[in-house]
Amino acid sequence: MPDTSNRKRPLKTASTLDALIPVIALVALLGASVYLYGGDAIGGPVQVALILCAMLAGMIGYKNGHSVEKLGKAAVDSISTAIGAIFILLSVGSLIGTWNMSGTIATMVHWGLQFLSPNWYYVAAAAISAAIALGIGSAWTVIGTLGVALIGIATALGVSPEMTAGAVISGAYFGDKISPLSETTNLAPAVAGTNLYTHIRAMMATTIPSIIIALGLYTFFGLREDVTDAFDIGPALDAIESVFHVGVLTMIPLLLVIFLAVRKVTPSLSIMAGALLGGIMAVILQPDVVLGFVNDPTLATPWAMIKGVWDAMATGFVADTGFPRLDILLSGGGMSSMLTTMWLIISALAFGGIMDYTGSLARLIDPLVRRAKQDRAIVAATGVTAIGINVIAADQYLAIVLTGNIYKTEYEERGIAPQTLSREIEDTATVTSPLIPWNSCGAYVAGTLGIETVAYFPFAFFNWINPIVSFIYAALGFQIKRVDPGTAFEETPEEAKFYGIGGQKADEVPLEGD
Repeated sequence: MPDTSNRKRPLKTASTLDALIPVIALVALLGASVYLYGGDAIGGPVQVALILCAMLAGMIGYKNGHSVEKLGKAAVDSISTAIGAIFILLSVGSLIGTWNMSGTIATMVHWGLQFLSPNWYYVAAAAISAAIALGIGSAWTVIGTLGVALIGIATALGVSPEMTAGAVISGAYFGDKISPLSETTNLAPAVAGTNLYTHIRAMMATTIPSIIIALGLYTFFGLREDVTDAFDIGPALDAIESVFHVGVLTMIPLLLVIFLAVRKVTPSLSIMAGALLGGIMAVILQPDVVLGFVNDPTLATPWAMIKGVWDAMATGFVADTGFPRLDILLSGGGMSSMLTTMWLIISALAFGGIMDYTGSLARLIDPLVRRAKQDRAIVAATGVTAIGINVIAADQYLAIVLTGNIYKTEYEERGIAPQTLSREIEDTATVTSPLIPWNSCGAYVAGTLGIETVAYFPFAFFNWINPIVSFIYAALGFQIKRVDPGTAFEETPEEAKFYGIGGQKADEVPLEGD
């Protein structure tokens, strides 16, 4: 039944106190959840905190005249922006399961143990992730495929999985950020009102110094690495070879995912295709592994093979190499492994959607805009806003679009070039998203790599150095490009093909994990 109880009540603008109450409550509940549950907080307590704060924000919105029906719709609409990300999560879960069973991950671990040096591992992980992300334009795809294997290799080599996760994230987000194929790299200039390649050139001023510093830190820490917990490589290699067929053929699923990503096939489809091919390759190359995993002699071999692939995609694969530490490394995956992460994303976006709809987000941001009298102050305020929306609205796409819409007119009136706005958005909104546990990106990365956000946060050097460099530039008034005041960007026919994603405007872009 439609809600009519408050149809005649006038709408009130959210006050500063209205906006602050849900945020303060969220901070308090998140702190309490971490205190009581420690690292397990992300497995349920944080989600409960977010849902309770979403209800609190909704109650405040109801007090201000918003109907229950529309508040509910705001939450649902916000959650709907993450449907693409949820399908990617399910696809990645399936991929990890079948790639464990097919020997794809086992092969990467086998090669990594032989050819990658522990002392150069972190910088190598960052560089490899950056190169592939630059080529395919998707940090999520790199993290969900290559990143999983690199974490496994790190464990086998005895180097820090947390540092490795930071290196993978740094490299993947650097490559994604400057790739012309990336969704966020197209979305930011579309929102700000500039074109793709002008935007990428503007980003180089902050992005290149940041990645150089990050690579230097990975080199420094790698050379100081004292490996004490490495696998005994000989027995580990023998255990892998005794169970799995190891070789180039097992890498075909990875090559398919990279090919489809370069062709800009939707990430969820390209990853699911890789998962299905992984299952097929498992049946062809590792039939004994599949039958041993199913362990059901009542089934005919064809049915057992189908069940094995089905189980790996649904609930994950369990390895049995006779080498317990290796079994842990080569087990896992399945769609079911991503359910907690999906729960976190849904809860966070419900809270963010209600905060945005009721005007609480705008109320929190308004003082920043009004107090930014100088150009350098407005640029800094842009970055603070983008990070704040990442925290509260829990999604990098919302952070990009809302920040761009809030500041675009202000930049035009002040005569600040739109590429300065788009650069600042990317320097803050895009790269900080995986550093926030309940953000869709942070939840995805933690769920995929199996390492909590708070554990890899200190080591994702690029992702927090880049915003710092950007804020330093803003404080110094450096790289603030100028245009005639009141001039808005107008695309030429030559530039039109670079506007938005596939020619779409910012509000028409289908939001799926980058």
